[in-house]
Amino acid sequence: MEAQIALPRENGELIFQAPWEARAFGLAVALNQKELYEWREFSAELAATIAAADQNDDPANYYTRWIASLEELIIAKGLLSREQLDAKTAEYAANIHDEHGH
Repeated sequence: MEAQIALPRENGELIFQAPWEARAFGLAVALNQKELYEWREFSAELAATIAAADQNDDPANYYTRWIASLEELIIAKGLLSREQLDAKTAEYAANIHDEHGH
């Protein structure tokens, strides 16, 4: 199980396929550094998310599962409600859409 949750690396360096993956990583680290949760709590949530996704043959990549785990932990810790998280996500998506002039 530990190998499944290991961060993607190449030659020992963390690798990200897109900028949002690096931001997702940084967000999880920052929230942990603010002591809003223990890293072991996040690792356990990530392991459960990966196991469930694998069981359901979910093709989502590592950082999609990372974000899903972080969302569940944020909700479980009472940092944001599901509704608040959904509203922030929609707001962010709308801002990106507006920035591109569409």
